[in-house]
Amino acid sequence: MEPRTYLPLARLLADRARVVIPAIFDLPGPWTFERALDCIEATLDARGLDRVTLIGHSFGGGLVLGLAARRPQGVVECVFGDTLGVRARLGLAAGALRHPFGILAMATPAATRAFVCSVTRHPLQLAAGALWAFGTDRRPEIDAIAAAGIPCHVLWANHDTLLAQSDGREFAHRLRATFTVAQDPRADHDWMFDDPELFASHLDALGLRALGGTFGGVVGDTRRG
Repeated sequence: MEPRTYLPLARLLADRARVVIPAIFDLPGPWTFERALDCIEATLDARGLDRVTLIGHSFGGGLVLGLAARRPQGVVECVFGDTLGVRARLGLAAGALRHPFGILAMATPAATRAFVCSVTRHPLQLAAGALWAFGTDRRPEIDAIAAAGIPCHVLWANHDTLLAQSDGREFAHRLRATFTVAQDPRADHDWMFDDPELFASHLDALGLRALGGTFGGVVGDTRRG
């Protein structure tokens, strides 16, 4: 998604932390996972952010995993919101075929607008990112982060119609992370930008160092392609 999709959440956090939202599809040249990580690292370095808290939503969770595994010494903590998590090859594609009406139910007006904007501006990059997401085994990065002892938290919408809650629990267990399901009101897959106040309240409940005044950087990431 475009960075502006997450501005409402960023504004809620900006009085306590510096927020950076990278444009993960707006890359020089073809989109690849490694190039996306390179560009995020360059963004952090250009802003002098040596240690950061990473927040990744859905597709963006895979990039958070990659970045944290690549430079664990620079990551204070990670938060994953309804992320791709542990998936076998083409697992997400298979899930989409099994639950097509769930995907339609997930497509709120805000999600639809954000997706159309991304497709219009970066169609080839979005397609390449989707292929990566469908065909990548993220277990090596998950295991590396768990071994490094990076504090991690998984937040899950109480009515996610795209990704199963059991997948989130499996992801959190393997990552040695906390697992929290959103409290009422109803929250869907895109609650990070559909209901930023609710998502921010759950971030507060995690007791993140970034939001407690002991650390000064939060990087928010984007969601699925």
